[in-house]
Amino acid sequence: MKVCKFGGTSVASAEQIKKVAAIVQSDPTRRLIVVSAPGKRFNDDIKVTDLLIELANAALQQDAVEEKLKNVIKRYESNANGLGLDHVICEVIESDLRKRIAEAGSVADEQLMDSLKASGEDNNAKMIAAYFDSIGLKAKYMSPLEAGLIVNDLPARAQALPKAYDNLSVLKDSQEIVVFPGFFGYTEEGVLRTFERGGSDITGSILAAAVKAELYENFTDVDSVFCANPKVVNCPVEIQEITYREMRELSYAGFSVFHDEALMPVYKIGIPVCIKNTNNPSAPGTRIVSVRESNHSPVTGISADSGFSILYVSKYLMNREIGFGRKLLQILEDENISYEHTPSGLDDISVIIRSHQLTSEKEDRIVKRVETELQADDVHFRHDFSMIVIVGEGMNNNTGLAARAATAISKTGANIEMINQGSSEVSLVFGVRKEFENKILQALYNEFFALSATNLK
Repeated sequence: MKVCKFGGTSVASAEQIKKVAAIVQSDPTRRLIVVSAPGKRFNDDIKVTDLLIELANAALQQDAVEEKLKNVIKRYESNANGLGLDHVICEVIESDLRKRIAEAGSVADEQLMDSLKASGEDNNAKMIAAYFDSIGLKAKYMSPLEAGLIVNDLPARAQALPKAYDNLSVLKDSQEIVVFPGFFGYTEEGVLRTFERGGSDITGSILAAAVKAELYENFTDVDSVFCANPKVVNCPVEIQEITYREMRELSYAGFSVFHDEALMPVYKIGIPVCIKNTNNPSAPGTRIVSVRESNHSPVTGISADSGFSILYVSKYLMNREIGFGRKLLQILEDENISYEHTPSGLDDISVIIRSHQLTSEKEDRIVKRVETELQADDVHFRHDFSMIVIVGEGMNNNTGLAARAATAISKTGANIEMINQGSSEVSLVFGVRKEFENKILQALYNEFFALSATNLK
């Protein structure tokens, strides 16, 4: 049995949904289908999720609700007409949306927003199941509530509870193709909660683990994962096979093809993942596996992500002080801030933080507490940094790789603010000013993928 997830661009229009049906029809083992909300049909289009956010805001403000609702319904009507479906399906979707809107004022604002955002996946699954049925593919829509996709309560981020896997495991026995909406689950009290970005990837991974699928196919709009961002490097090398660890590292640092959290359920039991293209399903795609055959290059991929800040703390004889690091991180925890890296020296430590977690008020409180409670000599924040990550299972057996990378970076004129290598030696992280990010990506690509260097911009 294969679990297949189709992303927003794969289900954006009637034409794309027909491609999805053909892919499912071509392989009888594709029996559990996870779908996203309709994405963009063309560059200047608006995703249905964004239309739903506009609708939720209108419902909360009690302003222009009918206009915003009409915009959402029109998208579904367009797809239904293109698929030759009876208008009844659009009436079902409109009725569902109106029920959700009616909850404004009686539930928390965040809960209403989550409910309306999740309706994109939920109602698209209903429509796709109806289309499958109309062309002779015996299918049924399955609600996460009915199926038992149980998640934890607030305030922690939404994650499937162990009992959810037991509940969902019975889906493997379905005689019909199951069309399942991605992105959300329900608490034991029946409260809808959405997963973090890439939520449909997470749903697909949970289902694949629950039914112990032979393969989790993640369909998107690219033939494969590339070793570097194709928006920065022209025609980068395609990755044929990559390990869970490598993909996790690359996803962390900006690879948008697959959300890093989505790998956890399948990683735990070793289910392979294949990233494939809805528009070119015959392409082999990129396989994500536990162990892969080594290749000639020590580096599998290079990625970069911006939006980082550095908290710098200096204190003479810091290394002699018991508990200094723990106390520093406790101050961040008190502000509900997570950290990414903590490179340190004898008398100083830097804490790398995602900038979106910070406000000027939080920064002031943190600096004052570190100065008074830890009696640091110097404490300050610096902003606008990018993390450049070089990833490869073969890096730990390759001498001089860090030197090659540092030399390539130095040629761009950039200063390396931080270097960090994990104990697994699968990745090497460089902290640099954001303004040098693209130049460094190009330089590193040129250094480690020399055969394709002529493709560089």
